[in-house]
Amino acid sequence: MTDTALLGPTAWGRPCGRAVLKASAEDFQVNEVLDIPLSGSGEHLWLLVEKRELNTEEAVRILSRTFGLAQKFISYAGLKDRQALTRQWFSLHVPGRELDTAALQHAQLHIRQAVRHGRKLQRGAHSANGFVVRLTGVQADRQCLEQRLQQIADGGVPNYYGPQRFGHDGHNLHQARHYAAGGQLPERRNLRSRLLSTARSALFNRMLAQRVADGSWNRALPGDVLSFTQSRSFFLAGVEECADPRLALLDLHPTAALWGVGELPSQEGMLAIEQTVAAAEPALCRWLEQAGLKQERRILRLPVRDLQWSWPADDCLQLEFVLPTGCFATSVLRELVELVTVEGDDPQCES
Repeated sequence: MTDTALLGPTAWGRPCGRAVLKASAEDFQVNEVLDIPLSGSGEHLWLLVEKRELNTEEAVRILSRTFGLAQKFISYAGLKDRQALTRQWFSLHVPGRELDTAALQHAQLHIRQAVRHGRKLQRGAHSANGFVVRLTGVQADRQCLEQRLQQIADGGVPNYYGPQRFGHDGHNLHQARHYAAGGQLPERRNLRSRLLSTARSALFNRMLAQRVADGSWNRALPGDVLSFTQSRSFFLAGVEECADPRLALLDLHPTAALWGVGELPSQEGMLAIEQTVAAAEPALCRWLEQAGLKQERRILRLPVRDLQWSWPADDCLQLEFVLPTGCFATSVLRELVELVTVEGDDPQCES
């Protein structure tokens, strides 16, 4: 399954050229931004962990073995790629127990900070992710790239779920379709969660792709449902709301459905798009509803904050930027160049 089939068309034109992504783990660095004040006491030990070429689930298994703690007592905010250098938080539920963090001796995993807190780390609790990405072997016109980067800084990119969500060659989506066709859910909790998310993501990407194709992904239309960048609340857009100045500031955005039980709040054109996609994928929609997921919304436009770029070498472009939680750096990069990934790269999920 091709990248375009899973994501949809780009917004800012054809890629400016080609480049290699993740020639080394250091070429893709992710730093969780956590805005939670930690109390210094409580039943949960929060660890800021730096890991290299490990995905999040692998890190959980290492922490579990090292500290003799069942995996169900280890929590994290978000999944991170394997082929990367990442710094993310974990919390370990260890009431009345002191852990010797020096016991963790692993070449690919290091504890950078340990703080007690009264509550466990919830999924999605981090406020953002900071990225440092180095594209190597760049074969593209520098002027084209810099013009495109300025467009992205000014206008954002379509907020597609990246190909990581769908697995190698769309394997996760194939599995989701298999279970949906039989009306069954996987018994394993992690697999069930992953496949339900995959199905939702595929439906959302198809809705977003239609808005990118007609050029309306980055503006509000009457009948759209609008939401702020970091908010779960939303409201219906009329003529007045479509002129809200916060849209131009990339604070407010049109949304599309994350499928589940409940009525669609959209109207007019967006409602027609959502109903058309649902009619084309009845098994996936029924499956998500049977699993008990509720209708939610996701913003169509992804603001790329604090975007900076430099050229460490003539064929090497380094980017630094910040994305909201649950969003994909690959959705930014594909607007620049056609990405060539190194053999063996197996990214796990979003940031």
